[in-house]
Amino acid sequence: MSFVKIATVTEIPPGMKKIVEVAGILIVVANIDGQFYAVEDVCTHDGGPLGEGKLDGCQLICPRHGARFDVRTGAALTMPAVEAAPTYAVRVEGDDVLVEAY
Repeated sequence: MSFVKIATVTEIPPGMKKIVEVAGILIVVANIDGQFYAVEDVCTHDGGPLGEGKLDGCQLICPRHGARFDVRTGAALTMPAVEAAPTYAVRVEGDDVLVEAY
């Protein structure tokens, strides 16, 4: 498994998110209380841009129909989504935030 740098720690402060592209896939990287998580930028309900939604604690809210996803696990928490969103491993090396690339 390889990792690619997508940001520095200061670029994604706690409670914020950033949409990045890794190996042709759009990924939302969120900082939850100093821990970084990555989930694919796609609502499993209708393929919408999940990353354009609001981050509410550890939940990412789809801007189209309001489905909520846990950015830590990708789990779909509310309807209309029932399938989890794919997640990606994240690690921090020094000040760099890295996401796994397939």
